[in-house]
Amino acid sequence: MSTQTTTSLPTRPLGATGPRVSALGLGCMGMSALYGEADRAESIATIHAALDAGVTLLDTGDFYGMGHNELLINEALRTAPAAAREQALTSVKFGALRTVEGGFTGYDGRPAAVKNFAAYSLQRLGTDHIDVYRIARVDPDVPIEETVGAIAELVEAGHVRHIGLSEVGADTLRRAAAVAPIADLQIEYSLISRGIEDTILPTARELGVGITAYGVLSRGLISGHVTREQSFAPGDFRGMSPRFQGDNLGRNLDLVDRLRAVAEAKGVTVAQIAIAWALSRGEDVVPLVGARRRDRLAEALGALDVTLDAADLTAIEAAVPAGAASGARYPENQMAHLDSER
Repeated sequence: MSTQTTTSLPTRPLGATGPRVSALGLGCMGMSALYGEADRAESIATIHAALDAGVTLLDTGDFYGMGHNELLINEALRTAPAAAREQALTSVKFGALRTVEGGFTGYDGRPAAVKNFAAYSLQRLGTDHIDVYRIARVDPDVPIEETVGAIAELVEAGHVRHIGLSEVGADTLRRAAAVAPIADLQIEYSLISRGIEDTILPTARELGVGITAYGVLSRGLISGHVTREQSFAPGDFRGMSPRFQGDNLGRNLDLVDRLRAVAEAKGVTVAQIAIAWALSRGEDVVPLVGARRRDRLAEALGALDVTLDAADLTAIEAAVPAGAASGARYPENQMAHLDSER
C-alpha cells in the first residue's frame, strides 16, 4: 500500500458541466491491453504514484483486457490511501464487443446494452457510481440520441455522474448535446493528430464540451523513446499501426528528431515538450498520459512545469507542422469505426 501524502496538481474543468480534474489524467489501457505484457505490480504502483502526485482522473474501458483494467483500478484504489481514493474520478468507455480470442466485432449502443455494461463496470470497479461514462465508438445502428438518453437515465438514477463521448464528429456532438449535457469529448489529439482543430474542437467549445485528449504521445511514437529498429511483441497495437510501419516510421521519427532539438534547447525531454504542447491548447483540454511505469509517469508529470512562450510554439510548429505525420492513426478497418473521421 502506498503511504505517501497526496499532493495537488493544477486542475481544469471537464467542460461547462463536468467536474474539475487534474490537468493531466492517467490513461490506464496499456496496463491491460494493446501494448504487450504489463507488470501488474508496477501498474498498481504507477496508479498509486499518480494518485499520490495529485492525478485525479483515471481513464479506462470495460473492454480493456475484457474487464481486467477495471479490476486493476479497483485493486489500486482499494490499496491506496483514503485521501487519494476519495479524490479519484473514473472515466469509463463501453460498447465494444469482443471475442474470446480478443478480436473486436463491433459496438453496441442500445439503451438496454448501455445499462447492462454499466452494471458490470460498477461491479468490477467496486463503486456505486462512474464519474464519466461514454460509448467508445458510435454504434452505426443506434441513433446517438438513444445511447446518450440511456446514459442520462443512469445519471438520473445516480449510477453515473457525467456523460462523455468518444471519437465523434461535430454533427454527432451537436445531436448528443441536444439530448443531455455532455461533459467532455475524448478524442485523439497530439502534435501529429490535429484533425479536431478544423470543426470538432470549435464545436466542442461552442457547446461548452471539454476535451480529454488521448494519444498525446501518439502511442509512444513522439515520446522520444521509440527507435528506428523498434520491434513490438505479438498483440502490440503498434505492430499494425500505420504510423509505425515501414517508411512511415522513419519519416515520423524524422519529425521526432526535429522536435528533440527544440526540447533540448528548452532543457526538457521530447515527451515533456509534446505533452506541454497539448496542455497549451487551452484550459478546456485535459491530456491523458498512458504511463505504465512510475518513471514514465514522473517524466510526463514534469510537463506541467514546462511553460511554452510564443517563440517555443513557433519552433514546435516548424519542427512538426500540422498534417506532417505519415500514415493514418488507425488501420483502415478501425478508421471506419471513427465517427470523427467522417
